[in-house]
Amino acid sequence: MKKPLSVQLYSLREFAAKDFWKELKFVADVGYKGVEPAGFWNIRPSEFRKVLDDLGLEMYSSHSPWARPHNLGEVMDIAHDAGLKEIVCGYQAPDFEDMDAIKRTAETTMYMKEILNRNGFELFQHNHDFEFARIDGKLKYEIYRELCPGIKFEIDSFWSTNLGTEDAVEMLKIFADDTIYLHIKDGFAEQKVEGNTMVNGILERHVELTPLGKGTLPIPQLIAAMPEQVKTVVVELDFCNEEMHSALQQSYDYMTSNGFAEGNK
Repeated sequence: MKKPLSVQLYSLREFAAKDFWKELKFVADVGYKGVEPAGFWNIRPSEFRKVLDDLGLEMYSSHSPWARPHNLGEVMDIAHDAGLKEIVCGYQAPDFEDMDAIKRTAETTMYMKEILNRNGFELFQHNHDFEFARIDGKLKYEIYRELCPGIKFEIDSFWSTNLGTEDAVEMLKIFADDTIYLHIKDGFAEQKVEGNTMVNGILERHVELTPLGKGTLPIPQLIAAMPEQVKTVVVELDFCNEEMHSALQQSYDYMTSNGFAEGNK
């Protein structure tokens, strides 16, 4: 069964800062079924939901709010207003640097998970490349998962290759039982990451990306291996070697024309 195709709005952040409504209409006009926000651009989450309804868009998931141990009350209020039952978390490279760091990170995650679960929310995690490095031959993310029973994942398949050192399909299979969202970006895996900074709560790591289907990510095989419980496939182009609107249109066309995901057109 084909999954609905969404777009991570972080892809359009430079344009959204100038005219958020215009960018949402663009996404709807292309035919995407949903959006995954990365900030609400000073719009109340409840109002944002109404705008999406008017445009025929769903919000299956969101990177706003972003859970941290000190802001869980605020995070739950925002998620409630946005109509979300799942809340995202994520970390930086030092949080997975070694075994001690992984254990501390897992403790933080379980603390947040317990509070969110108690209040009716589910916690899921978004990855970058550093979680897929290895310690004594074992994936750091596998070690972490063993310390975080019940945690759900939004697997970013491009990052899961750890810049070309791992197989994206095999990584998805390892975490398939706990994966509820799938991020698809494309590009050339073996490249140097530039920068590692937090921007509005989002970890910004600069890699050169392409429209879907023009890079090295094995997208057909990933879709074939995607677990049934995945709720939406999310296109995310943090940066791109082509104009972003064109790249998102091309990515939509590639995913829908090949039957990899379902759009509205």
